[in-house]
This record gives sequence, structure tokens and C-alpha cells, in this order.
Amino acid sequence: MMRVQKFLAAGAIALMTAAGGASAQSNPVERAIPVERVVSPGGIEAWLVEDHGNPIISVALGFRAGAASDPEGKAGLAEMVSGLLDEGAGDLESQAFQQRLADLAVDLGFDAGRDSFTGSMRTLTENRDAAFDLLRLALTEPRFDPGPVERIRSQVLARLASRVNDPTEIADRVWWRATFPDHPYGRQPSGRPETIGRITTEDLHNFVDQRFARDNLVLGVVGDITAAELGPLLDETFGALPPAATPVSVEPVTPSAAGELIVVDRTVPQSVVMFGQRGLQRNDPDFYAASLVNHILGGGGFSSRLMQEVRVKRGLAYSIGTYLYPLDHAGLLMGHVATQNTRVGESIDVIRAEWRRMQEEGPTAEELADAKTYLIGSYPLNFTSTGSTAQVLVAVQLENLGIDYFNRRTALIEGVTLDEAKRVAGELLDPANLATIVVGAPEGLTPTRSAPDDAS
Repeated sequence: MMRVQKFLAAGAIALMTAAGGASAQSNPVERAIPVERVVSPGGIEAWLVEDHGNPIISVALGFRAGAASDPEGKAGLAEMVSGLLDEGAGDLESQAFQQRLADLAVDLGFDAGRDSFTGSMRTLTENRDAAFDLLRLALTEPRFDPGPVERIRSQVLARLASRVNDPTEIADRVWWRATFPDHPYGRQPSGRPETIGRITTEDLHNFVDQRFARDNLVLGVVGDITAAELGPLLDETFGALPPAATPVSVEPVTPSAAGELIVVDRTVPQSVVMFGQRGLQRNDPDFYAASLVNHILGGGGFSSRLMQEVRVKRGLAYSIGTYLYPLDHAGLLMGHVATQNTRVGESIDVIRAEWRRMQEEGPTAEELADAKTYLIGSYPLNFTSTGSTAQVLVAVQLENLGIDYFNRRTALIEGVTLDEAKRVAGELLDPANLATIVVGAPEGLTPTRSAPDDAS
């Protein structure tokens, strides 16, 4: 018997005017999304937001297994799979499958991150059953025929080749490799040419067979469908997946390279700088305070301290930003800037000085209030379409935040006191722990070590 539970997700918006029934003058933050937990007769769960204003249904899905689970020596396997799931499945070879998607106006795509493998589908209501069946085929009966496999392999290799000399890409590769030298997080999710070349058809099938399962699947569905209609579709679409995924062990890890400065010499007019340190994981009770501190320090655009000090006051760079990056097995606080080679050292000095000032003094009461207003008020922008709303539903599930998260989020942010924000800033931030990668021809910098041989 199908089970449905309804929750009003306050603090978010429905699907703007597409949902109908709300005045254009109403405050969207005060509106609510009715999130329903739908459990199919076969026990498959999805979070549903009904929106019958347009004949569109969007589905987002996530498996708790991403590129970090790629076998040793075959980095890029998850990404290869993501590019091949819509290249033929069941009795439909690649061209026929793609033509079927086009004929039905179905958007279908997949992506591989470090910790999760995600997918999305959008269809017109009138093509609902056929679209869900194509999704079923892609997940449970992918073909991985030789022609498409080699074509996608060539595309991946071409993308890797196009990035090999890009300063931003180099900084990213070196930072992750230096920070996680002996951990799967140190590998690029897209792989390297030699690892992509080793991936076999058997590897592709093994990834699907071992990682796509009902016990590590989360689903978000938004649009013109009811809970009663969705329940049977869940069983028909995902019921053929194995009940349990093959266990994967990815160990918790603390970032290495604390305090290191690595310079990768490249003849470019300005240097790209990537910096970061230990952060917080998403389930840390201090995460909301850290989010506010980060917004004030470097995540708040022109309102942030780093933007004011680096761009507005000194003209050192066009942009600079920081962000929290919570992974399943590590937490990071990262940032980036690009500046003239002659002014890289000055930029790094300003960043470290602001890092230390926030560590020692914390935010002001006015800064904290403004950051709360922004983080609460901007959240509805994540819910402006059926597709984006479905993705948020999946993201909340992947982070284990609970279906009542939408009700609690505003209070969690509002509840951060000035003393808590200052404490977290003091405990979290440490300019001495910043691992900094510079790619370019910076003047006056003395690196503390060289880049890993297999990263630059």
C-alpha cells in the first residue's frame, strides 16, 4: 500500500507564478511548498511537490556513490558512465534512443560528482509514462555499445586536452592532489588520459550493477503529477534496481598541505590563485554559523570583506570569492582570485590579513544581521522552476537534512548569535593553515614545495 505524508516547507517558494493562485504582491519567502513523502507499494521513496500550473514533470535522482568510488587507476569511470547512459539502452541503440528522447521532447542527463551520481529528467505530462520508461531503461539496461563508448571516450579525452594548459584547471588539479595526496578526493572526477584509456565496457557495467541500487537512491519529483499517480511509477521505473549497492569504503580525511605555497610556472599575463583550508561537514552543528562567517569574509560578493579589501580599496583583482565545500568525508573552506603577476604577493598578504582579522575579531553585529538577511532572502531563488526545485529536494536528501529542513532552515540561520559566530570564526579560520596554489609567473613569491608530479 502506498504511503503519503505531507509537509509544508515554509521559507521556500512554490514554483513562482507557474503554480498559480498566489498574488504577485505576496512575499515569496512567506509562501510554502507542500512537500509530500511518497512511498510506493514496493517501498521506494520520493519527495514530491505537486504543481499543476503547467503540463511538465521534472525528476531529479541521486545515488550515494560518485567519482570517489572509482577503482584505483580508473579515475573518470563515473563520468564516463554519466555520458553513456543516454547512448542506448534496452532494445534501443544510441541513435534510436536519442531519437526517442527527441520525439517525446524529453530532457535526460546525468552527472558524476565526488560523492554522488545524479540525474535529471523533464517531460511533458502527456508523455509521462514513455519518459519514465526511458529513464528506467537508462538506469537498468544501458547498452554501452562499442561505438558510443569510444565516441564518449574521445569526447572526454578532448575535454581533458583542452584543459591541460588552462591556469584555472591547473590550479584546481594541483590543489586537490596536494591536499589529498593519498585519498580518492585527490583524483580529478573527470580522470586523466591514461585512466580514461584503461576503462573497459566491463568496468562500465560493473559501476552500474554495483552502485545503482534502491538503498542508496534518493528522488525528487516536481510538477503535474499526483502522489497516487507517482507511486506505481516509482516501482515501474526503479523497482528493477538491485535492493542494495556493493559497499564502498571511502575513509574520512583531513586536508594536507596546510600552510604550503605551491607555484606552477606558466607564461600568462595574470596568475590564478586557489587557496583553502579545513572546513566543516554538512552535519556539523556549527555549519550555519560558518556559512554566515564565510558570507561575510568572502562569499557575499561586493558586501564581503575580501572583495572590499582586494578589489574596491586596492584594485588587485576583478573578483575574489570563498565558499564552504562540505564533502561526505571531509570539510573544506576554499577561495580563488586572479591578479597581475606583479601583485600576487600583495593579494595573498591581504587575504591572509583578512583571514586573521576575522579569526581574531569575528564579524560585527551589523555584518551578521546583513548576512542572515541575504542567506534567508536569497534561498527562494533555488525554486524558480520544476527542475531546480527537484534538484533541491535531492540535495537535501543526499545531505540527510530531513524533510522538515525547509521548515527549520530560517530558524537555524536566525538562531546563530554574535558570540557563536565569533567563536566559530576563531576556531575555524587560520591563515597559517591556508594551502595556496599559484599558477602563472608571480613576482617575489618563494614556494614552500613543488607541485605533485602527476597534477600540473
